[in-house]
Amino acid sequence: MQQELKNKTEAHGNDSLRLRAVLFDMDGVLYNSMPSHAKAWHRAMAEFGYDLPEEEVYMHEGRTGSSTINLVSQRQYGVDETEERIEEIYKVKSDYFNEYPPAEPMPGALSLLRQLKARGLKILIVTGSGQHSLLDRLNDHFPGIFSRELMVTAFDVKHGKPDPEPYLMGLQKGGLRAEECVVVENAPLGVRAAKAAGIFTIAVNTGPLPDSALTDEGADLLFPSMQALSDAWAGLAATWMR
Repeated sequence: MQQELKNKTEAHGNDSLRLRAVLFDMDGVLYNSMPSHAKAWHRAMAEFGYDLPEEEVYMHEGRTGSSTINLVSQRQYGVDETEERIEEIYKVKSDYFNEYPPAEPMPGALSLLRQLKARGLKILIVTGSGQHSLLDRLNDHFPGIFSRELMVTAFDVKHGKPDPEPYLMGLQKGGLRAEECVVVENAPLGVRAAKAAGIFTIAVNTGPLPDSALTDEGADLLFPSMQALSDAWAGLAATWMR
């Protein structure tokens, strides 16, 4: 792992990262919420006459709600939806999502966050989610870790992932440079966005997609779970924070 990390950081353009912060996606990284998102999107879109299979939702993870709706609308009908219709569809999707049991934190997420906190690193969230039910639960599951001023959500950006805007905004909010950060992502579009922002990106494959869906987008390191990343963190930090 240490040699792989050395090779990757050198390929990234730095002898070693001068690590000051870690930027996290939320759904599928901090919470096991993607299965409920996939079901809710499928049900809501079907109700409005759209075909969006659950499996496809994982490929669009990280987009804003309006971007997802318009992508499917363009595919089926060749037009964007109206703003009013988008709001209606997204409300139905959110209502369906909230019918499901609350998403549980990902195993290993809290232990990793505690390690970062102990080392004095800044911890940011960069998510395409607009689900208040998840955002409001962060302090319950991860007490003392997150602050609202170090969050970028669907409400903050014009262009969601895979556009780099969310991660560039995260850098701006944190007063950070790309070479001072790493990103933790589980979604292909999120990896693409982070790499476009110039940030070293760790992928955790917590969903049903093949590893290649993440590595093909440029993920610098790949772990099979948040627990595996947490277990490996001390070794990563030894390289990045020497």
